[in-house]
Amino acid sequence: MAHKIFIDGAVGTTGLEIRQRLTGRRELVLLELAESERKDMAARARVLNEADLVILCLPDEAAREAVALITNPAVRVIDASTAHRTAPGWTYGFPELEKDQREKIASSKRVSNPGCWATAFIALVRPLVRAGVLPVDFPVTANGVSGYSGGGKSMIAEFENKAAPNYTETVVRNYALTLSHKHLPEMKMHTGLAHPPVLAPFVGRFYRGMLVEVPLALWALPGKPSTYDLQKVMEEAYAGSTLIQVAGFGILPDKTKIEQLIAQGPDVLPPVVVDGLDKPPSSLDAEALKLTNGMKLFVFGNDKYGQVRLVALLDNLGKGASGAAVQNMNIMLGLPETAGLV
Repeated sequence: MAHKIFIDGAVGTTGLEIRQRLTGRRELVLLELAESERKDMAARARVLNEADLVILCLPDEAAREAVALITNPAVRVIDASTAHRTAPGWTYGFPELEKDQREKIASSKRVSNPGCWATAFIALVRPLVRAGVLPVDFPVTANGVSGYSGGGKSMIAEFENKAAPNYTETVVRNYALTLSHKHLPEMKMHTGLAHPPVLAPFVGRFYRGMLVEVPLALWALPGKPSTYDLQKVMEEAYAGSTLIQVAGFGILPDKTKIEQLIAQGPDVLPPVVVDGLDKPPSSLDAEALKLTNGMKLFVFGNDKYGQVRLVALLDNLGKGASGAAVQNMNIMLGLPETAGLV
């Protein structure tokens, strides 16, 4: 029997993307409301309670309202808004977060879909906190750039609609200068950090794609770990992952050999193999993984100066939003995890 899915907010950026990924899948039936019924509370309540699984692509308050309308205890919910990402009783929808996270998602009735900035940041930082390499009270910073689709209709109009009052021809700009970005609470909670990071986000004149960095001074960390040590933690954390890939050393060489190479004084620690190359890439393109559903993680290190730059590359609408929602839906319904994502 096909699973009945209702996307509440299917006309928004994330909702449209999810709908595209689900259309044509024979194991699913998409429930819909007529345009005239979209703001009819009774009609919304009816279809919300008819579905096997509801995906909310709404502003925070509307998402809370939709959850309150669900009285059928069998209905399961994925909320793509910020409303429930740190709320009690909700499971955080990042399957790669912990070894048992998939099982938690599979058995949950309420799953919160992560934010795009949070997805990248948590992927880079959580393994280091869990391994004890990064202290929970360490002052962590993060920066990066995202495609303008991540800001929703208002930001899309800013970059595309010349008639919009906020239209700009700016190539790249920063934002969240109040240091109160909406993803900070989940970034703190789901990494286990004692304090939220100092986040310096930028948006560029490209529709989709994302590059997020976490710079660290190795000399300031307990034990003064090497680039090798961080690389090993990351590779072990995501070994066997389908959608998250750690670039870098490939098969790690003997640590003594790495230390000998460091002693020779290279500016950048040379890995044995980096995705088929004999040296690390000199730059990364924020759009390199657009229209995909995975995420690629990099550890760029300079042990001479005791510094690393942890980098996450993803599509803000893929693994950063709609792709993640489909992945969570598949897990909750007992379907192949990457169905509709490859």
